[in-house]
Amino acid sequence: MRKERFGELNARVTGGEDGNGAGDGPVVVLLHGFGAPGEDLVDLGRMFRVSAKVRYVFPEAPLSLASIGYGAGRAWWMLDLEGMERRARGERVDHSEDQPASLPQVRAQLDKLLSEVQTRLSVTPDKLIVGGFSQGAMLALDWALHSDKKPAGLILLSGTLIARSEWQPRMSSCRGLPILQSHGRSDTVLSYDDATRLRELLLEAGTNLTFLDFPGGHEIPPQVLDAASRFIVTHAG
Repeated sequence: MRKERFGELNARVTGGEDGNGAGDGPVVVLLHGFGAPGEDLVDLGRMFRVSAKVRYVFPEAPLSLASIGYGAGRAWWMLDLEGMERRARGERVDHSEDQPASLPQVRAQLDKLLSEVQTRLSVTPDKLIVGGFSQGAMLALDWALHSDKKPAGLILLSGTLIARSEWQPRMSSCRGLPILQSHGRSDTVLSYDDATRLRELLLEAGTNLTFLDFPGGHEIPPQVLDAASRFIVTHAG
């Protein structure tokens, strides 16, 4: 693994011919969730059952959460912590119309990172998979909805619907785009019901959606790893 800076974001690069991103294989960019450290998803690069040529980029979110007790945790944007606690207690909290104030800025940072990844790792969009877990999944989808250059596919792990009034009119821009969406039926962090609302919007828009639910919570279980592995092989080689 090596650390590199793409645009305004730090990232870990793994996989490929030397374990540090060398070669000409496909590239998978995965964004971690709220409160996780920048290296949170790095181990996935060793867990996917794909060609050793596949390279991975794991960006680090720009916002440090150390001042609010999250240690090395980071975030793409600040969440409603009270709402998180209410959801953890089983209360219904609807965030489908939330419009994070810093979302346009962090989207632009991700767009710049992806542009530089394509240039510096010599990868074309048809060999690029973008995705993430939880808040990272939301950002990955938000970027895809706003970008004119679609990737080979999206991997949305335990994300949810936000910014509905902005997202829904843009959904048709992803018609035909391969998307893997997974969610635990017992997720107390981001509800399964809200995930299905996002699923219906993606299906209505004509995306090539594979939806995988599982009997668990806010996590990435083995069956999701298997599905993601198949997705990467199928859509990026």
